[in-house]
Amino acid sequence: MPDYDYDLFVIGAGSGGVRASRVAAAHGAKVAIAEEYRVGGTCVIRGCVPKKLLVYGAHFAEDLHDARRFGWNVPECDFDWTVLRDNVLSEVDRLNGAYTNTLDSHGVEIVHERATVSGPNQVTLASGRTITAGKILIAVGARPLVPACPGHEHGITSNEVFHLDALPKRVLIAGAGYIANEFAGIFNEFGSKVTLINRSDVILRGYDEQIRDRLLQISMTKGIDFRFHAEFRGIEKNADGSLKVSMTNHDDMEVDCVLFATGRVPNTDGLGLAEAGVELDAKGAIVVGADNKSSVESIYAVGDVTNRVQLTPVAIREGQAFADTVFGNKPTTVDYGCIPSAVFSHPPIAGVGMTESEAKQKFGAVKVYTSDFRAMKNVLANRNERALYKMICEPNSGKVLGLHMIGPDAPEILQAAAVAVKAGLTKDDFDQTVALHPSMAEELVLMK
Repeated sequence: MPDYDYDLFVIGAGSGGVRASRVAAAHGAKVAIAEEYRVGGTCVIRGCVPKKLLVYGAHFAEDLHDARRFGWNVPECDFDWTVLRDNVLSEVDRLNGAYTNTLDSHGVEIVHERATVSGPNQVTLASGRTITAGKILIAVGARPLVPACPGHEHGITSNEVFHLDALPKRVLIAGAGYIANEFAGIFNEFGSKVTLINRSDVILRGYDEQIRDRLLQISMTKGIDFRFHAEFRGIEKNADGSLKVSMTNHDDMEVDCVLFATGRVPNTDGLGLAEAGVELDAKGAIVVGADNKSSVESIYAVGDVTNRVQLTPVAIREGQAFADTVFGNKPTTVDYGCIPSAVFSHPPIAGVGMTESEAKQKFGAVKVYTSDFRAMKNVLANRNERALYKMICEPNSGKVLGLHMIGPDAPEILQAAAVAVKAGLTKDDFDQTVALHPSMAEELVLMK
């Protein structure tokens, strides 16, 4: 057998790469991992984790206001962006250290350089050093897509938003997916004037229509402006640092910050993959099979770089499956059915399984049960904001095909309920479960 420097060389120390590395090492493999930025990847360093911390910070705006209805003599409070920003970045530093320690403790060598593929069993580091490996795993994730409009260099993406020097007074967010709606809610609660523009009139495509329409209604009530059927014509920087934005079908507007949240693309540029014979699709994603293997026998890929399901827990499952299959003598594939997901908007959305539209396309007729209510806290707070829970069931068996929610703590509630949907339980199984009262979650077993 050829004598390689490593059994496994991983490019990209994000969630999928870290899991694959440490599990492969635990199986006895000699492993190295290359990371050109920081250990932890998008989710930990510049994505879901710091974003969720900003979401927590933003919730205090409404909580402090509502507290007065609950008897608390809360004075007028000022918000200091720099305090939250710096505390969040400190937590990111801690997590970077924790992930690094995890790799070290498993005997994985960390190479703090950019690595590119230079052959089926070879990578080349930015320093010029070449390394050989029996297997190469690509886990470099995805990057924000920036529209190619004049002046696009004046905008920022979710990568830079965590490092803003000051809170912008006027924010224009381009896009209507989960990143756009999450930051729209965050900045709105912090007191910025938020405008969201999108090429179509649909937000959160892929989520249930009733749920996303409810979020749109609530967001507009909170003061977020939406401009639909709008595409950038250009962005110009004014002498005072503000930005003049021109777009189709709408008047020009001036803002202090443009945030692009227009999707993400696999981060494969310049990695040498095509030259090594690795097949890429039209979007630059690595084409892999159920075993995460690419068109090259020795090269594998997991996570967002494959553009299958761009979710951190999925990347982790894929990394685990790869390591168990290749180094643990335990063939494993990932089940992509019934994957729960959430949007940490204000209020949050969560869903698992089929939407009503998807279920009707497959089954024709379906049974739909809903609960439309005001959370108890919102009632006393005089906040006219209604939650909506929705269950889609197969018409004959009553099997739950999908469960979708918008309301306080919806993601926390849905995670447990997703187990029931994944297990194939029926509406009757939910009905036979005694309600936990008083709670919002009890509405799951009381839907009509």
